[in-house]
Amino acid sequence: MPTISQEMTDVIEAAKLMFVATVRPDGTPNVSPKGSVRVLDPEHLIFMDIASPQTVENLRHQPAIEVNVVDFIARKGFRFRGTAEILDAGHPDFEWIRAWLVSKHSDSQPTNHAVKIAVSEAAELLSPAYTVDHVPEADVRKGWLRNYGLAEATSEAGV
Repeated sequence: MPTISQEMTDVIEAAKLMFVATVRPDGTPNVSPKGSVRVLDPEHLIFMDIASPQTVENLRHQPAIEVNVVDFIARKGFRFRGTAEILDAGHPDFEWIRAWLVSKHSDSQPTNHAVKIAVSEAAELLSPAYTVDHVPEADVRKGWLRNYGLAEATSEAGV
């Protein structure tokens, strides 16, 4: 059974920014924002190391990794835990994520390594609005759009 569902893929594809947690060699945590995390297949995530020397160094010592992606308007998302593998240029998966990056952001981004994640655990992240107050997602979205001053702009655009 696939670890990464279509719903999870949709959230990842829509996200502009995700957060990756690794473990430093001294055992302390490191969290780094990433804008290139993509679903490679139902069992793997991948991202490009653009400016992530600490993330890559941490993974060389300890390949444990967690990725969090959240739809900040809906206040829901997913957590993915797994084991990372550092890929160099020439590896087919490196070239796949590099091609995606170039298609979205031009060829000007440095592409040092790719990080392929074998996902071993995936879990939903939910705001207490869902788990405590049982608010419907449409209402959560309306409230946060209003909170960010986006309600008028989205209703005028037909969203």
